[in-house]
Amino acid sequence: MDNIGLAAGLVLAVIIILIGLFKLMWRVAEPNEALIISGSKHKTEGLGEGMGFRIVTGRGTLVMPGIQAVRKLSLDLNETQLSVDCVTQQGIPLKVVGVVIFKVGDDFVSIANAGRRFLDQQKRMAERVHNVFAGHVRSIVGGLTVEDMIRDRDKLTGQTRAACGTEMEKLGLIVDSLQIHEIEDPTGYIKNMAAPHTAAVQRDARIAQAEANRLATEAEQQAAARMSEATRDSEILQAGYQAERDNASAKAKQAGPLAEAAARQEVVVQMTRVAELEARRREQQLQVDVRKPADAAAYERRTLAEGKRDARISEAEAEAKQTELASAAKAAAIRLTGEAEAAANQARGLAVAASVRAKGLAEAEAIKARAAALAENQEAVVAQQLAEKWPEIVEAGAGAFSNVDHMILLNGADGMSEMFAKALTMGGTGLGLARQLLSTMNQNGDLGGAGGNGAVPSVPSVSEKIPVTDEGKNGGKK
Repeated sequence: MDNIGLAAGLVLAVIIILIGLFKLMWRVAEPNEALIISGSKHKTEGLGEGMGFRIVTGRGTLVMPGIQAVRKLSLDLNETQLSVDCVTQQGIPLKVVGVVIFKVGDDFVSIANAGRRFLDQQKRMAERVHNVFAGHVRSIVGGLTVEDMIRDRDKLTGQTRAACGTEMEKLGLIVDSLQIHEIEDPTGYIKNMAAPHTAAVQRDARIAQAEANRLATEAEQQAAARMSEATRDSEILQAGYQAERDNASAKAKQAGPLAEAAARQEVVVQMTRVAELEARRREQQLQVDVRKPADAAAYERRTLAEGKRDARISEAEAEAKQTELASAAKAAAIRLTGEAEAAANQARGLAVAASVRAKGLAEAEAIKARAAALAENQEAVVAQQLAEKWPEIVEAGAGAFSNVDHMILLNGADGMSEMFAKALTMGGTGLGLARQLLSTMNQNGDLGGAGGNGAVPSVPSVSEKIPVTDEGKNGGKK
């Protein structure tokens, strides 16, 4: 029993010693810290071999006491206040006030860089970051104007972060936030720069206030006018109500006479209505007795007249149609008759022309023959013509006595015989004249000579050569 108890005590002691040793050797990294274990070569992911220390984050690890050393690097946020005196591109001194919030990077490279630089100086990390940012802020502000910084602060912030990014990465730090809180102007340049805008704002404010005052005044005047208008309307209404009351009082006083007059008016109205009804009755009676029969008779006469008018119109249209047809037939007949007459006239004209032509040709042949005969024996031709025309010559000579109604002869029958003898001897005288004319024409060469046409001049008749005087016609005294 004693041996068993001793063995159990030894085992328990060994277990307690082992637990104590494990607790002494086991280290756990908190979420906001990194364990840097040095004292042996270790391979760290992303860093390669031969670095001389090992980084553990977010988990536990065994550490050999006396052989390895364990140190912690905080991964918490840190901040540093910036208060940097700067000079702008224009030579104006300014003071830039801001804050930088930074921390050690979560990757092993950043932790390794920060561990090498700040593991024993973690409290001075903010000072180092302030110095880095102060230098870059002065450099960036020196290339900007005050107007650029006022109007575009993000530009200053962005350029500062970009300029410090490389150096912060070498330090194993990352910037979570960089804010420019204020730009102090000890010379008053910013205030003076804002003066025109301030004046413009004040001017606009004064103008707006004046406009508001004007609108308020107009509103007050309009309100006062509406109040006056309401007072006037109220007084008018009160006066109207008073007039209505006075009118009602006057009507009440005149109620008796008005009632009597209204009664008489009603009687007159009723009598007028009775007269109107009587007049309407008479008018209706006249309508029945006179107007309707007259209308019926007028309608009958109008209907008969319209019937006769329509019949006459139909007859006239029929006659017009018949006349139109007859005119068309007559026109066609006249046209045909005219065409026939034109053809007949044309035929007659052609016949007459042919006859005249034949007669002309015959006369021309006769004249030609007489001209030839006259050229051979003029006296014989003339004698023949005189013999042919002798009855006409005697008739022409006797014609001198055709208009004599009464003739007185002094010597009786001898005088009559002598007168007729003279009339007959006129032919012989004409024959002598013809012979003389022909001989003269032959001497001049007109007949059958240079004239050359062989034409024979016409011999004047005896009647044309015998002058007849009034005495010859009358035979002397009547």
